[in-house]
Amino acid sequence: MGQPRLRSSAGAFAPFHLFAAFFFYTLQAEAVPALVEIGFESVNLDLDVSRVDKKVNERFLSVAIDADLMAQEKFMYLLGSPKLRILAKALTPAFLRFGGTEQDFMQFRPQREPFSSNDYSSLHYPGHSCDRFELPPLLEKRLKQEWPLQASVLQQEELLGKFDKKNFSESAVDLLYAFANCSGLDLIFGLNALLRTPDNVWDSQNAELLMNYCESRQYIMSWELGNEPNSYEKKAGISVDGYQLGQDFLHLHKILQKSRIYSSSGLYGPDISQPRNHRKDLLTGFLETASNAIDACTWHHYYVNGRDTSLEDFKDPEVLDTLAVKTNEVLETVHSVSPGKRVWLGETSSAYGGGALGLSDTFVAGFMWLDKLGLAAKLGLDVVIRQVLIGSGTYHLVDDNLDPLPDYWLSVIYKRLVGPEVLKVEVASNSKRKRLLRVYLHCTKRKSSSYRQGSVTLFALNLSKNRATLSLPAVFSNSTVEAYVLQSAEPGVDGLQSRAARLNGVLLKMVDEQTLPPLQGTDLRPGEHLKLPGLSFAFYVVKQARAPVC
Repeated sequence: MGQPRLRSSAGAFAPFHLFAAFFFYTLQAEAVPALVEIGFESVNLDLDVSRVDKKVNERFLSVAIDADLMAQEKFMYLLGSPKLRILAKALTPAFLRFGGTEQDFMQFRPQREPFSSNDYSSLHYPGHSCDRFELPPLLEKRLKQEWPLQASVLQQEELLGKFDKKNFSESAVDLLYAFANCSGLDLIFGLNALLRTPDNVWDSQNAELLMNYCESRQYIMSWELGNEPNSYEKKAGISVDGYQLGQDFLHLHKILQKSRIYSSSGLYGPDISQPRNHRKDLLTGFLETASNAIDACTWHHYYVNGRDTSLEDFKDPEVLDTLAVKTNEVLETVHSVSPGKRVWLGETSSAYGGGALGLSDTFVAGFMWLDKLGLAAKLGLDVVIRQVLIGSGTYHLVDDNLDPLPDYWLSVIYKRLVGPEVLKVEVASNSKRKRLLRVYLHCTKRKSSSYRQGSVTLFALNLSKNRATLSLPAVFSNSTVEAYVLQSAEPGVDGLQSRAARLNGVLLKMVDEQTLPPLQGTDLRPGEHLKLPGLSFAFYVVKQARAPVC
């Protein structure tokens, strides 16, 4: 018979109970009675740190660069910006996915001069070099000025659903690999799956040409094949079923196995859109054919259509809950066909169609992003790849001037504080307002040297306009808690569309072009309740939690 959970009031905690709590590692308890204040929603939290419920990849939060950055190769030189490299380093460890719709319309054309302009050609450099290349400030300024027009062209292409074929050279590959390598990111390169024979079989010749070049340069990377194959008919008038897609992956797997470098590299796919009936059939057929060829099954998720969404959608719990519905459908399919296969969100953000103007790059997008990170880990997804670090659209982490947006700061703080071990936490309340408060619990990241072993990180989202008081179980009452409260730079509901954020009241911005701010938390007194402002989210590190699994 198992040990009973501890559910006693603060006054009933005798020393023996405290001793037993740490011995049996079950710390679910009634919280210290909260001081009820006007305008506050007061809730108790039940935490179970007796076991790890799920464990995700250490690169769980990863990022993407859309292949459309390569549509005009000169913009790939933005990856040589020292500022961007520093921003990317702060997100490690992580995968860097290079892919998206444009990947299926691009071909590798080696030994082609990158541009007619001599200004850029002199910058060609080996992808392993981190010291020999630095984008000159004048060229960086010019590319930043030219990018909005290019982004507009790409967005129009996306809107019309018509995509021109494009070529890329060795120079673009070098720039991409150098960025990933020098930033400490693990590159995943998406190959074109729409190069097909008259028999509708994937034509691998161009991919082999690219892989041979990468192997000659000893570029270590992983691979994908195709992007959202369920939409090929709409985008290119080509239909590929699950069986044929699986055969294409088996063919790619055989090519990789013959490579000296890539025989042990990762292969991920099929990067299908979120499930609907025909997409389930495609995924099932694919897995039945090629599940053994892939290291993880990838799918894509967006909450809303960026062209007809609203501010309310971004903080609507019903919208946020749709992720669980879609995830469970995918997990059910994968586990029924290929038990034990890891599942990734291979591309994801708030709104499809390039994002929602005035929303996806503002503070309010953080509710979707942080909740997705919490819920995805809780459900057992191994990796979540954010669309995009930089690129066209409005869902990027850094803007056209390479300045961090609110979701970037949120991501960096997550990376510093949240470990891969997922623990259980619940809001102990029957209030209808419970669904407006969303909470998640992990072990604190062990590589965070400022926190001792056994600490846990709680992160919470308050979708209500009213402040909330969160009470931890009494067994944690002697622990110091460090709070990282993120709010919009501007007050009120209108301020949610600000493209700036505050951490514990301090406006977040880079100290200079190559220095991030310290991102410091605020210590709360032992036993002090956690006060979470309305329309905000926060991380709380319980420093002396003494969680044995952490």
